[in-house]
Amino acid sequence: MSTTTAAAPALTVKDFQTDQEVRWCPGCGDYSILAQVQKIMPTLGIPRENIAIISGIGCSSRFPYYMNTYGMHSIHGRATAVASGLKATRPELSVWIVTGDGDALSIGGNHTIHLLRRNFDVNILLFNNQIYGLTKGQYSPTSEENKITKSTPFGSLDHPFNPLALAMGADASFIARSMDRDPKHLQEILLRSHAHKGASLLEIYQNCNIFNDGAFEVFTEKTTKSDEALFLTQGQPLVFGATQNKGIRLDGFKPVVVELDGGFSKDDLWIHDEKDFYKAQILVRMFDDPRIAGHLPRPFGVFYETQRPCYEEMMQLQIDDVIAAKGKGDLNKLLRGNEVWEILG
Repeated sequence: MSTTTAAAPALTVKDFQTDQEVRWCPGCGDYSILAQVQKIMPTLGIPRENIAIISGIGCSSRFPYYMNTYGMHSIHGRATAVASGLKATRPELSVWIVTGDGDALSIGGNHTIHLLRRNFDVNILLFNNQIYGLTKGQYSPTSEENKITKSTPFGSLDHPFNPLALAMGADASFIARSMDRDPKHLQEILLRSHAHKGASLLEIYQNCNIFNDGAFEVFTEKTTKSDEALFLTQGQPLVFGATQNKGIRLDGFKPVVVELDGGFSKDDLWIHDEKDFYKAQILVRMFDDPRIAGHLPRPFGVFYETQRPCYEEMMQLQIDDVIAAKGKGDLNKLLRGNEVWEILG
C-alpha cells in the first residue's frame, strides 16, 4: 500500500501579511519596502516557519510585526549580532535583518562590519533615509555635512558614512543599492540578495517625509531620474539619460560622463562586471561629492558579488572535525581543569 503526501498550497502575498495595524507615518517609504518584500516572499519557495526577520530599533524595525513569519524586534544596533547567533545555530533558516542608517551604522556599526567579514548567509536590508526618524529628526551617520537638525541647529560637522564603501572595506560578499519608489527594481534586487550565498547588504534609499522629505527626490522623480540615476546591469555598458544618450567611461581610474552622440559609442564605455573588486571600489564612491569635478549619476543595482565560505558552515565543519578526532567534549573536565580555583569563605 502506498501513501502520498499532499503538496503544501502555494503561498500568496496575503499569507505574509499580519493582522497588525501598520504604524508608520502616512507617505513613509517603509510602506513600499514592506509591500515589495511581501511580494517576493511567496516566490522563494520557503515555508513561513523557516523565515526569520530580525530588527533593531528605529522606524524600520517595526518590520517583524508586519510579516507573518518568525521574527524578533531586538535592541538598538544589535540585530546583526542576534541574527548571527540565530544563523549559527539554525543554518537552515532564511534570516533577514531589517535596520536603518542610525541603527546599523551608529550604535550598531561595529556589529555590522563584523557580520559582513564573517559572511553569515543572511540578508541585510539597510533603510537609509539620512536622518533619525523614530527619535524625531536628529542627524544620522549618513546625513550630509552642514545638515540642520534638532541636534545640530548650526549644521552637522560630521562627515557622513558611505554605507556601500564601508561594506566594501569590511569585505562584504554582496553589495547592492535600490530605492523605495522603484518597486520593480527593488523586487529584482531583493531576489538577487536572497539568491546570494553569504552576507548580502542591500542599501535602500527610503524617504522620511516628516523629517527629511525629498532627500532622494532627484533619483525618484520622472523629470530627473533618467539623468541622475545609473542602473547597473551585468555585462552591459554604463548608459543613462532620458534617451540613453549618456555613458560612463574611465579616464585612468576616474569615471567621466560622455555624450554618445559626441564622438563616443557604447563600445567606448565602462562595461559593468559584478565580479570586479577594483571597479566596485570606484562605483561605490560615485556619489554627488562637490570635491569631484563634474557631475556623476548615482548607481543602483548590484555593485559587487563574490563567493567565499559562510561562517556557519565553517563552524559546523570545525565542530565535526573536533568530534571525529576526540569524541564528544567533556564539560565537567573543562570546568575542573587547571584554570579553575576554589574560593574559600
